[in-house]
Formats: sequence, structure tokens, C-alpha cells
Amino acid sequence: MQPSGSAGGPCRAFSRLLGLLFFQGVYTALSLEIKADAHVRGYIGESIKLKCTFRSSSPVSDKLTIDWTYRSPTSSRTETIFHYQSFQYPTVAGTFRDRIFWVGDVYRGDASISISNPTTRDNGTFSCTVKNPPDVHHNVPMTELVVTERGFSIQLSSAALLSILVFIPSAVVVTLLLVRMGRKSAGLKKKSKSGYKKSSIEVSDDTDQGEDEGCMRRLCTRCAECLDSDFEEAY
Repeated sequence: MQPSGSAGGPCRAFSRLLGLLFFQGVYTALSLEIKADAHVRGYIGESIKLKCTFRSSSPVSDKLTIDWTYRSPTSSRTETIFHYQSFQYPTVAGTFRDRIFWVGDVYRGDASISISNPTTRDNGTFSCTVKNPPDVHHNVPMTELVVTERGFSIQLSSAALLSILVFIPSAVVVTLLLVRMGRKSAGLKKKSKSGYKKSSIEVSDDTDQGEDEGCMRRLCTRCAECLDSDFEEAY
């Protein structure tokens, strides 16, 4: 009869092996990391930069390779438009011929390229891959490129347009009110400092008001005298 502890030996060894393979796989997956813009907008006739950066756990050597590929939105076929290994090898055929330029720096982890004289036919998906042996396993980021006329580059949503239509008139009204209040306040201050003299209209209005008050006062006095006289006659 075998001891109970002997069965646990193979299990522990198998668990250690799985753990080692797991950590080795994680290290391999993270040893080379690539980043690229998911969406890029360009304009017809203006150079476009497709940015791609990488980080490797191994030093850069002459074995490092970079490949850029392109896939049209109307096709499933992928074509290589740029290759790098110590030297630059842009494509010499297809629609990207003589329009792909290297703008990266491998020693700084930059694998970017640029497209000159872009057109709407360049719309599609671009992929950047980097291999720096022994680091060859990595993610493959994709960049969606949309090329348009610059005149149609500004697109306002209905909410933004409604906000503008409401904000501008409100701002104009508030500005006019503030200007008017400021002028009125400045006019009152000027009158108080320079010794304000009433105009002939204002003087006539004050005179008429005084005459009306005098008439009312005399009328009230007369009515009071009449009441007093009636009261005395009653006695």
C-alpha cells in the first residue's frame, strides 16, 4: 500500500508546470506592445501621419522588422504598403506607389509612416506590425482612415446647432441690456457731478404739478370752511 502523500507529488509538479507556462505566456504576450490611433481623419491633398509606437523588452537590433498593411473597405484582400528592416522599403506598386514615407525612429519606439496627396480612395484599414526577435508576439492594432474634403470637415450635430441658435440670441439680448444699463448709470452720475439743470419741459411739468397741488389745497380749504359754516348755522 502506497503512502497517501505520494499521490500529491505528481499533482503538485503538474500545478507548478501550469503556473510556469502561464507566467511564461503572460511574459511573452507583454514583451512587445504596439499602440496606434484607432481612427484618423485626413483631408484631400494634405499629408496624413499614421502613428504607430512600440515597446519591446529586448534592445533594438538589425533583426527588427516593421510592416504596414492596407485593406480597402470594399475588399477582404490585404496588401503590404511598407516594410522596414534597417532600411525603408515603401511599396513600388498599387495606389500607394511613391506616396508612402517613413517618419518613425525605431530607437525611440516609433514606427510611424505618412501618406502624401491622399484621396478618398485611400479610405480603409491600416495595420502596423513589429517584430524584434526574440520579441515577436504582440497585439495588432488597426487604424481606420477617413479622407474627406476640408470644406465638409465641420459637421454639427442637431443638439449643438440648437444650442448655438438659442445661445447667440440670448447673449445678444443680455449684452444690449447691459450696455443700456451702463449708459443710463453713466448719465445719472454725470448729471449728479455737473449740477444738473432741468429743461423747460421738466420745469413746465413741475409748475403744472405745483399749480394742481395748489388748486387741490385751496379746494380742500374751501370745502372745510363751508362745512364749518353749515355746522354753526345748525346751532
